[in-house]
Amino acid sequence: MLEPSKLNIEDAVFTFIDVETTGLSPRAARVCEVAAISFRGAERVGTLAELVNPGGPIPPEVSKIHGITDEMVKDSPAFGAVAPRLLDMLEGSVIVAHNAEFDTAFLSAELERVGLKFPELPVLDTLLLARRNWKFKSNRLGNIAAELNIPNGSWHRALSDVEMTRKIFEHFVNVFRTAGAVTVADLIEKSGGKK
Repeated sequence: MLEPSKLNIEDAVFTFIDVETTGLSPRAARVCEVAAISFRGAERVGTLAELVNPGGPIPPEVSKIHGITDEMVKDSPAFGAVAPRLLDMLEGSVIVAHNAEFDTAFLSAELERVGLKFPELPVLDTLLLARRNWKFKSNRLGNIAAELNIPNGSWHRALSDVEMTRKIFEHFVNVFRTAGAVTVADLIEKSGGKK
């Protein structure tokens, strides 16, 4: 199988990921929701949206941000039960996230806790792409969506955030294609990453 970064943009599977968490530190806080959608071109090839029992209380001030409460996750699976499906979706794909370092750090920590490893895959960060190639008033996900006239649904829930990230990414890719981008490596270069 071809290394994902060597693929042409239309042949690559892009998996958009987002997590909601109980706090900001991947060492101390836990994932309480994970969402991923995979696309090859315009075809959706996979969806995962799962509340996760973090194994401890969600601080009320954090619940205010994403709306996920202890009550909502009490009967949800632990991360270890969701991990195999997530890893299956990620396999051979290009990961896309907004502020990808946050999501990948949390997923890496959660996978490590259950004896698994986060896969070594190309990662495209719509935050870095926005900073390097556009001049938005703010590079927050909702602000970029608003400036690009992309409607946003329920705020700060993992699935709506990945859908929004996908729409923003598609906008960026169309602009890059017009400028001559053909491969995933070309997109990685646009974000300042290495091929």
